[in-house]
Amino acid sequence: MNTLSVAVVGAGYWGPNLARNFAGSPDWRLAAICDLDLARAEQLAHRFAGAEAVTDLAAVLADPSIDAVAIATPARTHHAVALAAIAAGKHVVVEKPLADSKQKAREMVAAARTAGVVLMTDHTYCYTPAVLKIRELIEAGELGDILFVDSVRINLGLVQPDVDVFWDLAPHDLSIIDFVLPGGLKPLSAAAHGADPLGAGKACIGYLTLPLPSGAVAHVHVNWLSPTKIRKMIIGGSRRTLVWDDLNPQQRLSVYDRGIDLETQALDGLERRAATVSYRLGDTWAPALSEREALDAMASEFATAIREGRHARTDGEAGLRVLAVLEAASRSLESGGDPSRLEPEKELAGDLA
Repeated sequence: MNTLSVAVVGAGYWGPNLARNFAGSPDWRLAAICDLDLARAEQLAHRFAGAEAVTDLAAVLADPSIDAVAIATPARTHHAVALAAIAAGKHVVVEKPLADSKQKAREMVAAARTAGVVLMTDHTYCYTPAVLKIRELIEAGELGDILFVDSVRINLGLVQPDVDVFWDLAPHDLSIIDFVLPGGLKPLSAAAHGADPLGAGKACIGYLTLPLPSGAVAHVHVNWLSPTKIRKMIIGGSRRTLVWDDLNPQQRLSVYDRGIDLETQALDGLERRAATVSYRLGDTWAPALSEREALDAMASEFATAIREGRHARTDGEAGLRVLAVLEAASRSLESGGDPSRLEPEKELAGDLA
């Protein structure tokens, strides 16, 4: 396998994490760190042998030896930087969110498809060992049909100056749900209820309800004001229920063979039917998890998608689906919690052109 060459664009908060993992990956050669602040780019580039510090993005994109760019700039710039990279024939991975609007994300997805390059969203949580195992168990049918997803992400957090609690915290949960559900997260509507008890001018506590086409429902609770930190997701299936407690390193995943079995039968041969409820109380077990940094797995998936000419597991469309839900949540919040319908996106399935 040929080693691929990548430039990291943005040396601020997330750029160093991307640079470290690309530099340490056997799939990649970290060629350049690009940032408007040359001193900051140089400080990061000096950590990695062979990485050049540059300020000119156009020069990076014009370099034929660079195969891909990793974008870790503010969300409002993702659209412009990604489109320029795609136009230059580069494969692109973008720090979440994919863009700051669904329309811009849609343009990025369409441009990548036309150019035949990989566009990947860095939904980092999706590459943690726990979430990869959840996806594997659901794909294998271990949980049966999914009946509900209940996710809680609360802590005493920083009140963001530019976004509410939905846009700050819920993208993590939405990207995970999108990753593990067969076919991705495609709710019929979004109903958001928020509260601003601090008078911060934005929702600091939020509840988001997403009815799914299968009849299941997903619910996300996010909160900046909780004195206790909780990161937990419960996925209930017709066969088993899975609990992911991200703050429990001893047992992050638990699978419960417990549930309700509902059977219906005809009464006296007539059309009337009666339901018989039985409760299943089985064993609980903890799946074994591998030890690997999520960003390392993300970098490997990016390289594999490029080599195989396919969409990445968290491709541009995954980022688009998350943005569609967030925008629907904002519309619902503005209307006082009325459900906001989501129109299905036209998918670009299959291998790259």
